[in-house]
Amino acid sequence: MRQVFTRWPSLAEASAEAAPESDVLPAWMTAKAPGQGMAIVRDLAVSTLLVFAPAMLAVVSAWQSTEHREIALLTGMAALLSGVFAALRVMRLKRDLLRSRQQFQAIFERAGVSMWREDWTAAGEAVMALRRAGVSDLESHFAKRPDELRALKARVIIRDVNAFTLEETGAPGKDAYVGPLDRLLPETDQTFVQWLVAFSRGDRFFRSEAHVKTEAGVEIDTLFTAMLPQDLAGFSDIVVTSIDITAYKKAQARLTSAQAEVAKTSRISTANAFSASIAHEVNSPLAAILANAQAAQRLLRLAKPDMEEAAAALRDVVSQATRARDVVLRITSYFSKSSEPFAPVDVVQAARNANLLVEAELRSLGAVVHLAAADDLPLAMADLVQIQQVFVNLMLNAAQAMAGRPGRRDITVTLRVERTLIAVDVTDTGPGVAPDRRAQIFEPFHSTKRSGMGMGLAICRNCLDAHGGDIWVDEAAGGGAAFHFTLPLSNG
Repeated sequence: MRQVFTRWPSLAEASAEAAPESDVLPAWMTAKAPGQGMAIVRDLAVSTLLVFAPAMLAVVSAWQSTEHREIALLTGMAALLSGVFAALRVMRLKRDLLRSRQQFQAIFERAGVSMWREDWTAAGEAVMALRRAGVSDLESHFAKRPDELRALKARVIIRDVNAFTLEETGAPGKDAYVGPLDRLLPETDQTFVQWLVAFSRGDRFFRSEAHVKTEAGVEIDTLFTAMLPQDLAGFSDIVVTSIDITAYKKAQARLTSAQAEVAKTSRISTANAFSASIAHEVNSPLAAILANAQAAQRLLRLAKPDMEEAAAALRDVVSQATRARDVVLRITSYFSKSSEPFAPVDVVQAARNANLLVEAELRSLGAVVHLAAADDLPLAMADLVQIQQVFVNLMLNAAQAMAGRPGRRDITVTLRVERTLIAVDVTDTGPGVAPDRRAQIFEPFHSTKRSGMGMGLAICRNCLDAHGGDIWVDEAAGGGAAFHFTLPLSNG
């Protein structure tokens, strides 16, 4: 079963037991719920009554009958004492249970981190039903059924949040959070399905990044962690810790922007210096070419042309022109990228990395990506960077095509094997591409966007041509555009 996709991997996951095979149910689906504190108290209380009631009957009978009164009385008193001790035990257990609950509540409310108590019972039952029905790849299953995923999200209930959550977000009360989870997770959230994948794998720990809506409707970035249940009963009360990383990500974005600006300035300075060097190297042979050509012209215009000197001048022109050509060739060789041999590439991971690279842009356009791929998808022979660029261009094009349109903005990426190729489909729910324009959009400088350069799809086609693959577009089954491309399989 595929590894859970998370931006924040944890060492705790690495130390856990190996995940079960896809046809083996995780342990929590077959585990029996451990005895709960109230159940123990209830059983002891019933036992006490079962002992205490016969004891009282025995005492009453002893007084009514003179025969064996002493024996009956002693028996009744012994049973009565047993009942008293049992009752004391029940009271002690109730007191200990109450103290434990108070201690938990104190930790929950006083913790200096946002904590949530959530009921995932419906999700656990849905995952269990799918696994028992033979569905092992939940990510692919829900990628084809996004509406089912949204409906399931609405059945996850936030039961409580602690005081720090209210203080941190400025919410007036817990009512702002208590209720269905889908009220707080924006449509563009891509982490919910990863919870289900983690449940399906039987993982013991999960950590990832999510985007949550505050009461004011503002989206904040959060890093959440949770220990996952070990039995179905545990799904009713999952404790999730949440850390607001919005400021951290903004600072990180500013730092990245500053680094990019520094790098840009450095490149400009380097380009200026390099241009000056090129000008110096090329200017010298050009000046010599000009001088020798002018000399040859003068020698040939004489009353008696000096053919020998003119020929020598022209030989110098050829020599200096060759020198200038060599300078240009050296520059071209310096900037050209040598053709590196392709290597085996995990195309699914390339798609995931591309999603991460443009996640912020996709979210700003209101688009959400669904990935459907077989667990045993083989590797492809490719250049990883170029293939990631193909995914980036196609995802961004899909999101931009759907921007501003009503309804769902789903991007579905499907990967499968077709004979000796890996076939990839990137479909959207946008307006689609008219049949008479489907061939033109892959031409350079052909763009349907006002500010577009028309190079994105042309670059995609060039990359795939270099790989021995192909790319084309047609209409998606439910409307919208469907881009398809292929890559050759690795021979390794």
